[in-house]
Order: sequence, then structure tokens, then C-alpha cells
Amino acid sequence: MTVNHGIIGERWTKKPWLTLPNGDPDPRIQVSILSQRVMDLCWRDQANTVHPGDPIVVDMNLGAANLPVGTRLRAGSAILEVSDKFNNGCIKWRERYGNDSLRWINKRENRDFHLRGILCKIVQDGTVKVGDQLIKL
Repeated sequence: MTVNHGIIGERWTKKPWLTLPNGDPDPRIQVSILSQRVMDLCWRDQANTVHPGDPIVVDMNLGAANLPVGTRLRAGSAILEVSDKFNNGCIKWRERYGNDSLRWINKRENRDFHLRGILCKIVQDGTVKVGDQLIKL
């Protein structure tokens, strides 16, 4: 992971869904992190449905009370910062996991739980390997 290039091989530098006024990719969406528990609830047909796409899946409370905007996280040797950009899912989530799933993650009373996960920017370059823990700093 790098501050300037995001996660090497990911689409952030090529086709970001959010850009800065000058057209550059918005760093607030470099890394998406999804709760393992939410993924297990929503991604029921794993054999025939595409993975949600989040590069980091964790068993961690991603809610705003536990990880408010600005919280720093260590992933391997990289440091991430929780973004102010809310992850509300997208048309792909609805197509893959259904309207009920999308409505559930976006219900007003569920918003602070960040059920669709959190978005982060990379603030320190580093290497992340499968099995590395995500640590709240």
C-alpha cells in the first residue's frame, strides 16, 4: 500500500468512483474494509456470486463509536486513517446481494454501525500480508 498509489493492482488509480476537483482519485476511498460478520450475512451464495470486493475483511467493530473519522489503523506496516466518506454500498452490492441487503445496511438506525464497511486513506506506506491483524492505534 502506498500513499500515492493506493493498493497496488486495485482500481483506485484507474477508475475511482470518487475524484478530486482536478480529476485525481480521492484518497479518502483508497482502502475499503468490510466486517466479516456482515459479509457472511450478505454473501450467501459464495460459489456463484462475486466477492464484495473489499481488500480487507475483518472481525472488528467498524462502527462510528469504535472507529470515528480520523482514527488510525495499522494494517501490516501500513497506516490507514478512517475517512469521512460514508460507504453506503452501490448498485453492484444491490445486484449481487439484493435490495433487502442494501436497504438493511443503509437503514437510518444502522448507519452508525457502518455495515457496508469503512473507507480509509493510506497515510503511511507499508506492506500487508494475508493474516495480518488490523490494529486500532
